[in-house]
Amino acid sequence: MQLIQIGTIRSPYKDKRHAPKQGRDREDILEIEVFSQYSEGLKDIKTVSHLIVLYWLDRAERDLLVVNTPWDTEPHGVFATRSPARPNPIAFNVADLLEVNGRILVVKGLDALDGSPLIDIKPYISKTDAVVNARIGWFEKAVMEKQDHIKIPEGKND
Repeated sequence: MQLIQIGTIRSPYKDKRHAPKQGRDREDILEIEVFSQYSEGLKDIKTVSHLIVLYWLDRAERDLLVVNTPWDTEPHGVFATRSPARPNPIAFNVADLLEVNGRILVVKGLDALDGSPLIDIKPYISKTDAVVNARIGWFEKAVMEKQDHIKIPEGKND
């Protein structure tokens, strides 16, 4: 198996501490630079509103199979999470394509660190890619438990 870097992501996030947990939650603008030998693959990209961006988490740990997430106190297997720590640290984000300047794609919605290697870009197709009833049982349980701990003092719910 051979993986080829097709570009680089330029980001305001210089290290893990500054990167958001999910890029979709932020308004920060990032740039995806596609290498010149792959620029022909950008034909018609201007007609796409959202992109699936696959990139390599080159600073992630690769030897963890069980991780703690910011969403729950219980550890979970990496394949049941979106943790960057995994045997093959491939990131998947859906980004808004804001502008195309030659080989530079200006996007919003990524959580990539500056200099992250770009692996692939695909158009996001809402009819095909969105699964309305998708579930992550442990995540839903953790969110419900957190909500149960938030109590409204009596007389404050008027």
